[in-house]
Amino acid sequence: MILAAILLVLVQAGIGMVVNLFVTIPSSHPGARPSDYFAGSFHSVVWAVAHGAPALAVHASLGLALVVIVIGVAGHAARLGSRAVAALSILAGMLIIGAGFNGASFLDFNGNISSLIMALLTLAALACYSAALSLLAR
Repeated sequence: MILAAILLVLVQAGIGMVVNLFVTIPSSHPGARPSDYFAGSFHSVVWAVAHGAPALAVHASLGLALVVIVIGVAGHAARLGSRAVAALSILAGMLIIGAGFNGASFLDFNGNISSLIMALLTLAALACYSAALSLLAR
């Protein structure tokens, strides 16, 4: 499951690079510049999935699916009995969820810092999953 999570996160990061380089987020869309972050982010993500450019729609959809997947990976790792693998998997899941929140912030405010934080959190999650996989291989 951890290897599958690593591969999906890598695919997500690749699609994210395409979005970053080739998709322009309009300054005016449902959820843009919200006064309430969570409500605005919800509307931004719904807009991205339903009406965004194809790469953005795939990136947002896979991001939502990844939230469910990383929670499942963390839960499964916690049942394995290895505290280190469980801790790394839980941390990786939290980092992926954090990356998702920064993705929503990017949709909301179109700030480059949100994109940078999203990428850095993703890299940190990949490092955690890689370490967990290494521990499992022993």
